[in-house]
Amino acid sequence: MLMFQTFHGLDFLNTLVGLVVAFVLGTAIGAERQWKQRSAGLRTNVLVALGACEFVDLAMNLDGGHGGVKVVSYVVSGIGFLGAGVIMKDGLNVRGLNTAATLWCSAAVGACAGANLGAQAAALTIFVVAANTLLQPLVNRINRAPVHGSATEAIYEISVMTTVEGAAAARKAVMALLQAAHYPISDIDLMDRPDGLSEVRATLVSTAVEVGDLDAVTAKLEAMPGISSATWSSSTEDLD
Repeated sequence: MLMFQTFHGLDFLNTLVGLVVAFVLGTAIGAERQWKQRSAGLRTNVLVALGACEFVDLAMNLDGGHGGVKVVSYVVSGIGFLGAGVIMKDGLNVRGLNTAATLWCSAAVGACAGANLGAQAAALTIFVVAANTLLQPLVNRINRAPVHGSATEAIYEISVMTTVEGAAAARKAVMALLQAAHYPISDIDLMDRPDGLSEVRATLVSTAVEVGDLDAVTAKLEAMPGISSATWSSSTEDLD
């Protein structure tokens, strides 16, 4: 059979070693993700590392280093489709960016293992695990630090509650006041609520703002007839 004719013990042993390295290092990365209950956990990271390893190893067996380089380039771009599957938008927040980046790194670890670069694969694993664990206290400390509104970029929303009859006028007022304050709008929605009111929700283009400007805009809106309340909120949180 052709399979036995093309079988070479040394090549198979080399492939087996690469798969073992990818499995062990993928487990190290995935265990941390599983511990934190992320959407892509232990098995996903291990499978990504194993798949990348075997694709690169197969290409190198068929076409040498040139074939391995070509497959690595496909792994780099192709893993993005898998990473996109764990990224979710939750209101103004985006979840899964860190998990997607970790999958990308798991693929790099597997590619290194498949290219017989075990030391590089191990070094990358150490840095990935360190980034996801040792940097967490620093991230928490930065997130808790008070930051003035004009010093950070965020997504800002203005929400206005009004009567159904006055919704169109309220929408125009929101647009006019924000335009006068030189804050561009990326999206504005008009929604009917179960309580009989309508909500005008404007999302500003992500930029730095002065908190006082938004306070002034909402104060002017609340003073208008037919508007029961006007508030604004901001979000800068990226969840992994």
